[in-house]
Amino acid sequence: MHDYDDQNIFAKILRGEIPNDTVLETEHSLAFRDIQPQAPVHVLVIPKGPYVDYDHFASAASDAEIVDFTRAVGEVCRQEGVQEDGFRLISNAGPHGVQEVPHLHVHVVGGRRLGRMLQPS
Repeated sequence: MHDYDDQNIFAKILRGEIPNDTVLETEHSLAFRDIQPQAPVHVLVIPKGPYVDYDHFASAASDAEIVDFTRAVGEVCRQEGVQEDGFRLISNAGPHGVQEVPHLHVHVVGGRRLGRMLQPS
């Protein structure tokens, strides 16, 4: 089930109710700096459409939205200069994925060695 909450913080950013530090804006996507960066480069990329998580986006977004979003993520990596040394893309989904905002977002994180993503259990 993908019930979208249009009062989430990213929806408010998209409506201009909350300011952001925009890195890139395209027809279907918005990228902005994370307010609590975990690395020198920490940019969030979100689709402008009302998608809860990646599964919802992949199944309900138009081809144009999917292509635009994918290219926006790549352009952010290029603009931020993280391709050569590497970067991490993170998209959390649902309670077990510890998703805090119910709007699809990808974290582009880089600019330093990041260490292991998950610790072995």
